[in-house]
Amino acid sequence: MADYDFDVLVIGSGPGGYVAAIRAAQLGLKTACAESRETLGGTCLNVGCIPSKAMLHASELYEAAKGGMLAKLGVKIDSMSLDLETMHAQRMDAVKQLTGGIEFLFKKNKVEWLKGHASFENANTVKVGDRTVTAKNIVIATGSSVTPLPGVEIDQQVVVDSTGALELPKVPGHMVVIGGGVIGLELGSVWRRLGARVTVVEFLDQILPGMDGEVRKEANKILKKQGMEFKLSTKVTKVERKGDGAVLTVEPSAGGAAETIEADVVLVSIGRRANTEGLALDKAGLAVNARGQIDIDHDFATKVPGVWAIGDVVPGPMLAHKAEDEGIAVSENIAGLTGIVNHDVIPSVVYTWPEIAGVGLTEEQAKERGPIKVGKFPMLANSRAKTNHEPDGFVKVIADAASDRVLGIWCIASVAGTMIAQAAQAMEFGATSEDIAYTCHAHPTHSEAIKEAAMAVTGKPIHI
Repeated sequence: MADYDFDVLVIGSGPGGYVAAIRAAQLGLKTACAESRETLGGTCLNVGCIPSKAMLHASELYEAAKGGMLAKLGVKIDSMSLDLETMHAQRMDAVKQLTGGIEFLFKKNKVEWLKGHASFENANTVKVGDRTVTAKNIVIATGSSVTPLPGVEIDQQVVVDSTGALELPKVPGHMVVIGGGVIGLELGSVWRRLGARVTVVEFLDQILPGMDGEVRKEANKILKKQGMEFKLSTKVTKVERKGDGAVLTVEPSAGGAAETIEADVVLVSIGRRANTEGLALDKAGLAVNARGQIDIDHDFATKVPGVWAIGDVVPGPMLAHKAEDEGIAVSENIAGLTGIVNHDVIPSVVYTWPEIAGVGLTEEQAKERGPIKVGKFPMLANSRAKTNHEPDGFVKVIADAASDRVLGIWCIASVAGTMIAQAAQAMEFGATSEDIAYTCHAHPTHSEAIKEAAMAVTGKPIHI
């Protein structure tokens, strides 16, 4: 039997990678994690989920104070101002604490951090920086990076990606966001609240591709009411630097007359792509599929024995919590246990205000499979949302017409990201709308809206 330096080597320390490494170590496997960043945590903790939420939260408080919401609640502020430097500092502090926390967990669980870029020498050998190591099992968890827009150069000053948009030194007069997906809407919301005019240019006829159609339309309406401008069914054909700003040339997606838009900052946010470049996958006997991802089986194994892959580099939604669940599952499979992830029940959240969340099928997808029943409940009629002055949004429950089994739940509410956990858990256990309708919910809470929407599936809501 060959001797290896490690039982498990994880390449990448993002949510999936660090969780896989820690779980493997907990299972008694000698484990290392290769990471080229100076800090652990990958995109999520360093330049993605965590810092963006720090800015979203701070900007929400700023807008509440400046926009008069606090005054309506009896909290009057005589004078206030934006200290963007301090706002950035608290963002960086959150990142520092959480990335440091992973380093602590590595030490606690005896996971060795191999610092440097990793590339395959063969299926069991990886070069990390100047060191070459062997492992019986190698888990590829290298995450994703920003998808570039052909012909548009990102300089991180005027034309920025999501990383650059987090670090702008001043509030732009006009920000144009290319792409109406999750990241563009979240970062656009940050700078709109802080005083920028924000225009979103989206190729499709509606924002938030992949989400429930009714949710997409309602989100558009709410964000437009907040002051965000939208140019839908529109494509960007050129972005040129002009002085301290840029000029975009746009035209209808289906073709037509072009027009120009001037901007101080352009945020390119058209999606993400798998990070496989530089891994030398061919030396391990692997290749990427047509979408640039690594194909795996149900157990997260690639076609090469001993090489596994999880997270954004494999098919499926590019979500940190999906990667974390896969990280646990792959390590348990390596250890001879049974690691499973139900990819039909993975919630997604947009951290705008209000938040937008969903799990399971959209109404459109559900209808394609057969007859359904739908129940809706407006947040305007929810007592907690009413007292908190949070009237926007609704909850929608989609159930199979024959079995009443819940197929999907969609929420627009101030705490939709938290509410959706109950929905996902209910669906994991195969709940019916009746199961949810007859589950006692604490009062007054936002989650009562899920109960009422479930009651509406069978035509018996109480509060509408």
